[in-house]
Amino acid sequence: MAVKVNEWAERLAPSLDDFEQLALAALEGLPAEFRGLAADVTCRVADFPDEDVVEEMGLESPFDLLGLFEGVGRAHDGDVPQSGQMPNRVWLYRRPILDYWSENEDTLGEIVTHVLIHEIGHHFGFSDEDMEALEEAAERGE
Repeated sequence: MAVKVNEWAERLAPSLDDFEQLALAALEGLPAEFRGLAADVTCRVADFPDEDVVEEMGLESPFDLLGLFEGVGRAHDGDVPQSGQMPNRVWLYRRPILDYWSENEDTLGEIVTHVLIHEIGHHFGFSDEDMEALEEAAERGE
């Protein structure tokens, strides 16, 4: 559905709460088997990565990172977390995602889904091909 130009005049950029809702919708739209595997991974939303993350990753700008998996992936630690281990989580960074959205032709929902799949995919040690197949399945509504 096309949006009339005057409708854009009244719109605000999606808030952190809006992004959280987009992330929940994206998670619900993932294939059931993948959702079940990812049940222990929490999702957080922030405007930008922390300065420590920017420094540790050697980023030129906080706009260079759309999302981040934080924790110990199953590919590296097995299925059972060690005692005292922080929960695995995915961070979505609102401002870099909005910047990416403004420069590309994907919908905001497609970008959020893409980032979630790739960051959660790190938890499982999935290949890029595996993650592309998951994105295609999510687009088909499987």
